[in-house]
Amino acid sequence: MVVVIGVQPRILLVTLPAQGHINPALQFAKRLVAIGALVTFSTSMGAERRMSKTGTYPEGLSFAAFDDGSEHGFSPGDDMSHYFTELRRVGSKSLAELIAASSKNGRPFTCVVYSNLIPWVAKGGTENINDPTFSLKLPGLPPLGSHDLPSFLNPRNNHDFAIPINREHIEVLDEETNPRVLVNTFDALECEALNSIGKFKLVGWTDQLTNAKMVEAVWKTGVRVPSPSREGIVEGDEIQKCLEVVMGGGELGQEMRNNARKWKHLARQSSREGGSSYNNLKAFVDEMAGAVTQLEI
Repeated sequence: MVVVIGVQPRILLVTLPAQGHINPALQFAKRLVAIGALVTFSTSMGAERRMSKTGTYPEGLSFAAFDDGSEHGFSPGDDMSHYFTELRRVGSKSLAELIAASSKNGRPFTCVVYSNLIPWVAKGGTENINDPTFSLKLPGLPPLGSHDLPSFLNPRNNHDFAIPINREHIEVLDEETNPRVLVNTFDALECEALNSIGKFKLVGWTDQLTNAKMVEAVWKTGVRVPSPSREGIVEGDEIQKCLEVVMGGGELGQEMRNNARKWKHLARQSSREGGSSYNNLKAFVDEMAGAVTQLEI
């Protein structure tokens, strides 16, 4: 495979200032850098200060903290609802300023990637929609500037009536038991758009029960802890039983450890250069860079 990179992509990677989000996001950032992207890692100022005291980071990975409205960040005992409200209010403004400043300095971000629980980040990435240098990417279409779109699709336009009207059409269809829509087009004209629509995926932690089913019944690498009580508590004895099954010397425990080693080996193969995970991530970076890819079959 021959790949010609047009422009080195600059990715803004934003994550919730929580350890369980920062660690995997940071590893993902390092992978993107290793494949050829420039990554700016962004989390709250308090979390960024703690990170600066640990480890070294590869060339191509930079950091830019945003203000979350809290001097010391979230601490146990704080009002979580209040914190997330301030995080959205202050953080969205801070990130919008960061994106605009980077563009003004001649180093605009190619795309913004963000973790779950902070959906407002996407809105911060569209603050400059009226800037002709910014483009919108839609499946099956070339990059579109603000001048390529109908004016009423811009939420800042006085005639933005089309979006709520079309949303109402969709909501009405959802209520119908056997809906029918007549569209004045044909498949040959829309084939790229039709083919580009991917499958829907569960977002956030709603897939954890399904994951637990796969771990226990399909992959057979662990056991499921019994459902907690109404208070959200699992008894220590139940956790001990699960640990004894997984870590014990019995036949079931041995089978689980063998399966875990097998999946670990396959995962490492996938993430190495030439593996499926590596290739998919490389394709993402190449797409962001406007790469030209030639496949030799």
